[in-house]
Amino acid sequence: MPTTAEVLIVDDDPDICTLLVAYLGDFGIRAQAVHDGTAMRSSLARQRFDIIILDLMLPGEDGLSLCHSIRFLSDIPILMLTARGERGDKVAGLEAGADDYVIKPFDPRELVARLHTILRRIRGRGVGAPTLERRPPPANDICFGGWRLNRATRELTSPAQLLIPLSYGEFRLLSAFIEKPQSVLSRSYLLSAARGRSMEAYDRTIDLLVSRLRQKLDTDSTAKPLLRTIRGEGYLLDVAFEA
Repeated sequence: MPTTAEVLIVDDDPDICTLLVAYLGDFGIRAQAVHDGTAMRSSLARQRFDIIILDLMLPGEDGLSLCHSIRFLSDIPILMLTARGERGDKVAGLEAGADDYVIKPFDPRELVARLHTILRRIRGRGVGAPTLERRPPPANDICFGGWRLNRATRELTSPAQLLIPLSYGEFRLLSAFIEKPQSVLSRSYLLSAARGRSMEAYDRTIDLLVSRLRQKLDTDSTAKPLLRTIRGEGYLLDVAFEA
């Protein structure tokens, strides 16, 4: 079977690593395994990977810290594979920049399906494509209602010329609204667009992100809110975009 992706597994359990490398290979996914952050950085410096499978509980620097550091430098997709299954752990992992979150013990078939979903998203075409092709990035500066978002640096500047810090999740969420201006976006759409994954219907992560982003956009108490809740439908970024 032709190789469809290069995956780096970061997990300190040698049995899981051996299982994953062999199983993914059956699906044309070539995987390498390392066991800590130091080895991960060394591998990333030597080779280009399409996806990272990252455990949270690692010796030395933990997976959450590694996820933050990876996301600061790269948009490479990250799938967290961990025994930590509390909702707070999920939210923390996704907020750090993970694209998906799978709990151990796991079904290897489900893991492959989730990897394929990520691959389809970043390629913009079918899983069987021999190479990964990312869509060309949009114009760096996007202006709306006096605000300016630089997509390259992820910097948001207010109408008062204040630099507003955005978490990775908030940046992804705002980008989702910008890509569909003046449109009501459902929670499920925003979960997929901002996180690149399907989450449980009861998960409130998107509401938390919208609330945080709304607070950062509502710097002028006298102006109308930019992010509106459309009852029963979703959310709307109610602002005109500038050329």
